[in-house]
Amino acid sequence: MLLVAYLLGSLSFAIIVSKFMKMDDPRSYGSNNAGATNVMRSGNKKAAVLTLVGDLLKGLIVVLVARFLMRGIDGGDAIVGICGVLAVVGHIFPIFFKFKGGKGVATAIGVLLGFSPILALLVIVSWFVVFKFTRVSSLSAILATFLSPLYAYVLFQNTSYFGATLMIAVIVIFKHQSNIVRLIKGEEASFKKKNKPESAKDEANSDNNEA
Repeated sequence: MLLVAYLLGSLSFAIIVSKFMKMDDPRSYGSNNAGATNVMRSGNKKAAVLTLVGDLLKGLIVVLVARFLMRGIDGGDAIVGICGVLAVVGHIFPIFFKFKGGKGVATAIGVLLGFSPILALLVIVSWFVVFKFTRVSSLSAILATFLSPLYAYVLFQNTSYFGATLMIAVIVIFKHQSNIVRLIKGEEASFKKKNKPESAKDEANSDNNEA
């Protein structure tokens, strides 16, 4: 089950959708990340939406299937939680695509949705609240992810789902370390201005959250 969870997580829909729609590999332009945000930079909104939905659903499916198989088994929740963590790890480090994937946000939300719809809703609402005031996508994702273990603890107390949520938060925030550095320097891009990047280098520097 753990191996299957990782392998399903490794199905990078940014790359799969791009190949199916005969688009450039998302790792070859913009921020070079295989996520919905970078696919959006191609100008193909349909591809970006399909990427977002695919990455979210794989996280959700992993958890739902694991919960079904482990229902009524002692310690089953721990296995479910680890499956969720491995789905996110697979998205970030996909074995099928040379371990170069996205930043795990969409897949993490899918996993949290499998743990609890309320938990996922709290994280999504947190993202929108932060984005409303800052207009910075990466900051919104980082803060919402940072708060997710707190929400999980309130909902689940010190259980396997809380532990899994904490591990996912650490992994996703670690993957955003370059964004954190730019935020500290005041160089992170926001949606306040719709200026087009003048070069591929500018696009890379505007590396917001990759789903």
